[in-house]
Amino acid sequence: MTLKTRLMATSAAFLIATGGAVYADGHATHPETGEVLASDQTFTYRDLDESPSIDPGVAEDSAGSDILRDLFEGLMNQDADGNLVAGVATSFEVSDDNLTYTFTLRNNAKWSNGDPVVAGDFEFAWKRAASPELASPYSWYIELMSIENAAAVIAGEMEPSELGVTAIDDTTLEVKLSQPLPYFPQMVTHFTTFPVHQATIEEHGDDWTQPGNMVSNGAYVLTEFVPQERMVRERNEMYWDNENTIIEKVVRLVIPDENVALTRYLAGELDRTDVPAGQFPRLAAEYPEQAVSVPLACSYYYTINLTDENSNPALLDPKVRQALSLAVNRDVIVDNVLAGGQKAAYTFTHWATAGFETPETPIATMDQAERDARAKELMAEAGYGPDNPLSVNLIYNTSEAHKSVAIAISQMWKQTLGVDTELANQEWQTFLETRGNQDYEIARAGWCADYNEASTFLDLMQSNSGYNDAKYNNAEVDAMLAEAKTSDNPQALYEQVEQIIAEEVPIIPIYHYAAVKMFNENLEGWPYNNFQQNWYSRDLYKIAGE
Repeated sequence: MTLKTRLMATSAAFLIATGGAVYADGHATHPETGEVLASDQTFTYRDLDESPSIDPGVAEDSAGSDILRDLFEGLMNQDADGNLVAGVATSFEVSDDNLTYTFTLRNNAKWSNGDPVVAGDFEFAWKRAASPELASPYSWYIELMSIENAAAVIAGEMEPSELGVTAIDDTTLEVKLSQPLPYFPQMVTHFTTFPVHQATIEEHGDDWTQPGNMVSNGAYVLTEFVPQERMVRERNEMYWDNENTIIEKVVRLVIPDENVALTRYLAGELDRTDVPAGQFPRLAAEYPEQAVSVPLACSYYYTINLTDENSNPALLDPKVRQALSLAVNRDVIVDNVLAGGQKAAYTFTHWATAGFETPETPIATMDQAERDARAKELMAEAGYGPDNPLSVNLIYNTSEAHKSVAIAISQMWKQTLGVDTELANQEWQTFLETRGNQDYEIARAGWCADYNEASTFLDLMQSNSGYNDAKYNNAEVDAMLAEAKTSDNPQALYEQVEQIIAEEVPIIPIYHYAAVKMFNENLEGWPYNNFQQNWYSRDLYKIAGE
């Protein structure tokens, strides 16, 4: 949101709150532009699946992070362009050796029950997220932040009390790092670093995230939750900046079918929904003010199970994995199947990631005919062909888009390599468990950046990464990624890692995402220029329709 837009939103919120003369007709207006605000400030949007959790210490998906940014507020936030702005912390200082960060917290931040938000709430939350007792699927993120003793705490070799985060007093939080990390401040916008209310967790246990139990510190509070159907969050009157919030209510609906969601959007039931695969050109022509495609910091890929116990033995041969990757015609996927502004991926790291220059991997320098020819050679060298056809299993989470991509790729593998592919879809949470337990051969995957730097993608290739679902293990890659964290030129190391991935193929990058959405043309304040598409409902507002 620009400064001008922010001032407009602030003024509008003031008029709504005070009920001035301009409110006599049921609407407030922006004094600078004369925009008329809708009297109903409800934002309703669609999600594909139910999030596994809305506990900041346990959550693990991007849709859940959207919810958590409304319910909780961390040390820092992002603005509409992805820049760091104050959250609960108003500022921070860094020591000369870049190993100690000291955050100063605002003294007017409150929990939804009226308790003050203090530095100890962050200390408790971070130590809880790292503790083996919680077994957070994102505990590795605390280690990724290079917080002192994080690896030992997560491994159970040290007590959580030894983690390098300390509340000096109520408004001062000190964080000690094991090594300098230039992008560390960006990392504290992530939900794993959000504070939690200790007394509430101790009182309610696992039920603390239920409506009526949850105490949160964000701009909104949870008021209704029907699993697999509906979630409602409403303005938190205790939020320190509540007077500048315009959206009163946020309604999240789980609608598994993209086409059903589009129908409901066009009927006026939704303010935002996803564009079904292949339909963006038509919708952009019919609804040019509503159809949007912008780069999104996510990469779509297939992960290959490299464990001896559950994998298809053929997939342990890098020649087979290379052949499967080469035979994927990515241009057909992005131009014909999806057609929404996505870009073909020959690297794991998204092309638009800050500071990253996409290297030319060998596969990227070929045309598709050359890739197909090489793929056939590799399969023959691995011992597979008409007389010994290969069969593989591919799983994906239930979605028409994922299904369309899987069908297209399975046909490419069949036509080019004679590979038979058994496709299976699973409900989201079941799928996460199946993939996380390595109970698969090939699985659909997507990774969205936790911060805008190449390591957010490539660190998944570390042998001990919590989301290295291929269980890929390469000591050289581990060493390079560790060196990159303190290197003056991490790009050179990132290029080498991408080249190794392209050669060993633990994953098959397929495309780099774009956010392809339909937005109510009366909805304002969406952060289209935020590469991560980290949005906050408190920054949105709706103008009255004509």
